[in-house]
Amino acid sequence: MSDIHNRINAFVKLGAFLNQFSSQSPTVDATIAGNEIFFDGFKHQLKLAEENNAWFTKNNLQFTLTTWGEALSSSNLKKWLSNYLIEDVHPKKVAIIMAGNIPLVGFHDFLSVLISGHEVVVKQSSNDKHLLPYLSKYLEYVAPFFKGKITFTDDKIQNFDAVIATGSDNTARYFEYYFGAKPNIIRKNRNSVAVLTGKESVTDLEALGEDIFRYYGLGCRSVSKLFVPKDYNFDAFFKAVYKYGDIIHENKYANNYDYNKAVYLMSLFNILENGFLMLKEDEGYASPIATVFYEEYTTVEAIKEKLTNDADKIQCTVANGLVDGEVAFGKTQQPKLWDYADGVDTLDFLLKL
Repeated sequence: MSDIHNRINAFVKLGAFLNQFSSQSPTVDATIAGNEIFFDGFKHQLKLAEENNAWFTKNNLQFTLTTWGEALSSSNLKKWLSNYLIEDVHPKKVAIIMAGNIPLVGFHDFLSVLISGHEVVVKQSSNDKHLLPYLSKYLEYVAPFFKGKITFTDDKIQNFDAVIATGSDNTARYFEYYFGAKPNIIRKNRNSVAVLTGKESVTDLEALGEDIFRYYGLGCRSVSKLFVPKDYNFDAFFKAVYKYGDIIHENKYANNYDYNKAVYLMSLFNILENGFLMLKEDEGYASPIATVFYEEYTTVEAIKEKLTNDADKIQCTVANGLVDGEVAFGKTQQPKLWDYADGVDTLDFLLKL
């Protein structure tokens, strides 16, 4: 495959193409290559994606495309790749099995395989099947050297050298059984948490709402649990997230809210709620839609120990000056290219094949 500089330039062009869709009304930029062929077609693919999966709303699709458009800048790509030696890669065929919980959720793996000089075989989730194949065609148009290096399949994956698979704890056992003999990255369930101290500003708590409600809480980087000091008063939290209240007018979310609330009430669970979000005291991490779990802690040392012990269940931790590697309020769904899922360096894995 071509050298690294050409591959970087190809993804920069893809980023520029995506940047056109960063508003509710996409606007054609005459300087973008291939618009006459791909612009209207991608608008149609976005419509299909929304029709195929009701969680993929216009707002969430726009957010995804904006995030990736910004990430695929020349400066970001070069900063990410600056710590790796990529030129001497012997191309291998890498299979990616993608989840479908949020739009383009497997794009970072796809990018990592191609930017490192390997070939990719993609098996998509039926929940997110419209966008990536079309973007791959755009990539092949602006960088013809990618032709023949990208394959999509609905069949059983065969003839591959390594695999990256993302799924649930249950599917991970299946993946390990079938792919354990090959070099692999197999990802399981993870959730994200926020640690509150009671000293957060209104701005912090409003931003935390973005971490909770973006993608309806379906992402592994979505905050599904709060750790709070003993006897924490949630009034300020509820007041701050009130701005997200219109979410209850969206049918799928509302149905989940009503169902889970009925289950909690029939089970005589104590919950706190504000009409569109429920808080339930629970030691678990994977909260249902429209619910956030919470757990009290007594000391900073205790919560740090808890986070360390449960590190394999946590994707990221939102906090303010509390723990190493913490994420700022409101930023969980805007990872950098070098923020790897599960803390596993995908690019390092690929370069050692």
